[in-house]
Amino acid sequence: QVQLVESGGGLVQPGGSLRLSCATSGFTFSTYAMSWYRQAPGKEREWVASVTSTGGSGIYTSSVKGRFTMSRDNAKNTVYLQMNSLKPEDTAVYFCRILYAGHVYWGQGTQVTVSS
Repeated sequence: QVQLVESGGGLVQPGGSLRLSCATSGFTFSTYAMSWYRQAPGKEREWVASVTSTGGSGIYTSSVKGRFTMSRDNAKNTVYLQMNSLKPEDTAVYFCRILYAGHVYWGQGTQVTVSS
């Protein structure tokens, strides 16, 4: 079955960096686009970034453009989210997501807290 497992979250000071990972299994990873979403306390889950099946330039929500970079390693069935210049408003649980066989699958999420 499809499994998505995020890791790499934590507590970081404003201006710092984190790299999130999402390890996947249960499907042919190299043929599917992948996405990152986040959900801040009391807010709706929002889309952050996506990358095509072959990688290359990702697309980003405006609030993270120029600070976040999404990438993938098809040999490791893993996607990444490099987050630089973090701000307190980036605090959220971050999820990876795939639309596979007509169903949306989510990981369990990883908490990112940006605070001094």
